[in-house]
Amino acid sequence: MSQPTVLASEYFQSYSVVGLLAVVGVLFVAVAFGAGRLLRPVVPTPEKMLTYECGVDPVGEGWAHTQVRYYVYAFLYVIFAVDSVFLFPWATVFAAPGYGATTLVEMFVFLGFLAVGLLYAWKKGVLEWT
Repeated sequence: MSQPTVLASEYFQSYSVVGLLAVVGVLFVAVAFGAGRLLRPVVPTPEKMLTYECGVDPVGEGWAHTQVRYYVYAFLYVIFAVDSVFLFPWATVFAAPGYGATTLVEMFVFLGFLAVGLLYAWKKGVLEWT
């Protein structure tokens, strides 16, 4: 065999392991759901068909208003969680020789964009709870 053929077979062999693991995972979930469906008792009663909410019988309509500020805080949390995910690899690359200045400038540009977004949210009054 030639060198490119050997490299290609090794390359696809590593993907075959990932594919096999994915198939085993899907089969495991399918078997678990199938066993649950076969083994569970099915006895529908009117009480079981009612909407359950914290042990209280449902009263009124099912529509409830949710404050948008909860979503804004969740979105801000996700933004800063992603920021921390980018900061950890940056710290390891920053320590490598030859990458110091470039990496430092790139990260300050990234943090600058985040700061502008946070400043915008603060100016719009999104961060105030009242």
